[in-house]
Amino acid sequence: MGKKTIIPFGPQHPVLPEPIHLDLVIEDETVVEAIPSIGFIHRGLEKLVEKKDYTQMVYVIERICGICSFGHGWGYCASVEGAMGVKVPVRAEYLRTILHELSRLHSHLLWLGLLADAFGFESLFMHCWRVRETILDILERTTGGRVIFSICKVGGLRKDVDDKTLVEIVNILKGIKKDIKDLTDVFLEDDSVKNRMCGVGVLSKEDAEELCAVGPVARGSGVIQDMRLTDNHGAYKYLDFEPVIEEAGDCYARCKVRIREVFQSIDLIEKAVEKIPEGDVSVEVKGNVEGEYMTRMEQPRGEAFYYAKGAGSKFLQRMRVRTPTNMNIPALVKTLQGCDLADVPILVLTIDPCISCTER
Repeated sequence: MGKKTIIPFGPQHPVLPEPIHLDLVIEDETVVEAIPSIGFIHRGLEKLVEKKDYTQMVYVIERICGICSFGHGWGYCASVEGAMGVKVPVRAEYLRTILHELSRLHSHLLWLGLLADAFGFESLFMHCWRVRETILDILERTTGGRVIFSICKVGGLRKDVDDKTLVEIVNILKGIKKDIKDLTDVFLEDDSVKNRMCGVGVLSKEDAEELCAVGPVARGSGVIQDMRLTDNHGAYKYLDFEPVIEEAGDCYARCKVRIREVFQSIDLIEKAVEKIPEGDVSVEVKGNVEGEYMTRMEQPRGEAFYYAKGAGSKFLQRMRVRTPTNMNIPALVKTLQGCDLADVPILVLTIDPCISCTER
């Protein structure tokens, strides 16, 4: 029996992969135990509800995470709208859905690039991010921002996106489908890539359910869970689609789920543009927040939970956000047990961690 050694993994600089910290208990080259430690970049964002009113808090919530900024803004607005009894116009629901799916495209393409970088496949990394730039250009054109969009507000959206622009967006997405397929075929078919992922970091369906995994991590293990279907938020209730499910539960399955979701997002945007009605994109919101409300969103990384509570003033009493990475860290710890030390960076990456989201 080999001698056990504790090796610290991270925290890395936030500009690089993620400032996650793990103490890895190693026996020979095998990970026996992984002990996570978080809190290095905690920013106290939820406490700011005492100083920022419910309209100003939208800008704060969007800064929980750059990659999921639109989804965080939408989730917060939906929770406040629920507490205030505000009904959002149908056109705003459709536009929120379209922008959310564009954010999913942006997030998944970024993740694929980081996965390629973890393999040392630099040219594939650059091509993934090259295609992602097209999505960022669309977001900048429609919202004015490439990372923080500030288009969502309590009551709808700050501005409309005209039908001509929406049709042009669909044409652009159809045009880059071939580029995306060429890239994703490498992840799915290349033997060197498959050797790093197939059979590595297996998370069974039972473990995924017991550990409450969410998003592509859960769906890669065969768990049928997608908040876009179960919570009926936005215009998803008007779009016909099924959640992307894989059964193997390994790194390859989690990668395959995200790749299939890229094409699913393009299809959902096309359907939404076809069905989007005319009308206003916001309603006037007056008064203060009184009561409480909870909503769940399907972020690119998985289910996110938003809770807002008010007592009749313009300041919320309590605001709570539970993010997907927060839920997926127990599943990560499970998959790390028994893996090779060389596979740790790949396994950490396959939950698509966002420590900024986790440490609010």
